[in-house]
Amino acid sequence: MESSPSHSTAISIPQLRADLNGRVIAPDDAGYDEARTIFPGGIDRRPAVIVRAADATDVAHVVSLARETGQELAVRSGGHSIYSVSEGGIVLDLSNMKELQIDVEGRTAWAETGLTAGEYTNSVGAHGLATGFGDTGSVGVGGLTLGGGVGYLVRKHGLTIDDLLAAEIVTADGELRRVDAESHPDLFWAIRGGGGNFGVATRFKFRLHKVDQFVGGMLFLPATHDVIHSFMAEAEAAPEELSAIANVMPAPPMPFLPEEYHGQLIVMAIMAYAGDTEAGERAMAPFRALASPIADMVRPMTYPEIYPPEEEDYHPMAAARTMFVDAVDHRAVDTIMEKLQTSTASMAVAQLRVLGGAMARIPEDATAFAHRGRPIMVNVAALYERPEDKTVNEAWIADFAAELNQGDTSGYVNFLGDEGEARVRAAYPGSTWDRLVAIKRRYDPTNLFRLNQNVPPATEEAGR
Repeated sequence: MESSPSHSTAISIPQLRADLNGRVIAPDDAGYDEARTIFPGGIDRRPAVIVRAADATDVAHVVSLARETGQELAVRSGGHSIYSVSEGGIVLDLSNMKELQIDVEGRTAWAETGLTAGEYTNSVGAHGLATGFGDTGSVGVGGLTLGGGVGYLVRKHGLTIDDLLAAEIVTADGELRRVDAESHPDLFWAIRGGGGNFGVATRFKFRLHKVDQFVGGMLFLPATHDVIHSFMAEAEAAPEELSAIANVMPAPPMPFLPEEYHGQLIVMAIMAYAGDTEAGERAMAPFRALASPIADMVRPMTYPEIYPPEEEDYHPMAAARTMFVDAVDHRAVDTIMEKLQTSTASMAVAQLRVLGGAMARIPEDATAFAHRGRPIMVNVAALYERPEDKTVNEAWIADFAAELNQGDTSGYVNFLGDEGEARVRAAYPGSTWDRLVAIKRRYDPTNLFRLNQNVPPATEEAGR
């Protein structure tokens, strides 16, 4: 794999502070440990410096500094990526860049990439508008968008990238470029699903949709074989306004769940209907009829309410795998139920997500997200509390994923962990990979942006 030059030059912290508008945090500074902490637990990297950029000028300066010094560069938006902190390098933290310009009449918004999905959604939601992101409010819009964006509006309005109209991005040469369908169209294609391989996005222009009526919330059902299988069938048959996620898991000791269910397998479903309240209630009826609900928290709400409050100090350690499947058949349901009952993790879950709808109507080669035709995404995870439990949980999750695999090794890049080059390659099947490699070579020939699910530059031979 090609990479940036191996030599590195020391960074002058005083000079960096003099040159930038944002905050520069060094290892001896107060707040350094907090600033280097990211969402995933068990990651203890110590960067040489953390820069909280104030603007695109700061971003361009830091990118140029990393290129000139050979220092490893990590880019952080919401901090959910395992790659958003460096060991001994530079962290470019965008979390102070939160400007949001909303054009209510034109149904568009320019958003800086330090915003979280929840912050953006709350602001535009005040106008009855929305752009679909993922299913966690604390994720940064920067990283989430670059990987694709699969969330509660995926069937009704498609992926996040399907509503991306333009972007401003600092490329490896330190230049700030405006990219859209007319300007640098190759780069615009690549950043819609290709991750952070091509530069640092500083602003996005999103399309906004009217989502002023919404029905959603959690529906808890007993996890019998028939309930799980029928849930998936109903989710596939549901109107496109409904996106449903089934989390099959042992019931946690939540206060609203009867004690007799604690530790028993349940379906914790997240239901999201983007449309008329009465139609939404009708769409929920088949799911409520699958079994007597253990708890039913589905109700009319505003769209931003689908993002629940999150614990700031929650940093889970997890082993996880993501995959696409064609169907959750009876054999798959049996596997899920049997495997979950053998886990020793503090929490184990199989998340089943029906796709299709608007996402599937976009041509597969229109963006770097190349999984338009895949009907179902499956994510399996085991959360644990002690670092020494990593090995056993990684082995268990690898075996679980292998048993569920239906012959397709690809996965959604935003849900990949540190799983090796082959898994990254599989995330971009067919000609998508070759096209990304060629664009990478054009805009980042030395692989400056390599701390990610990396697409390396093309070799000379591949470029001929």
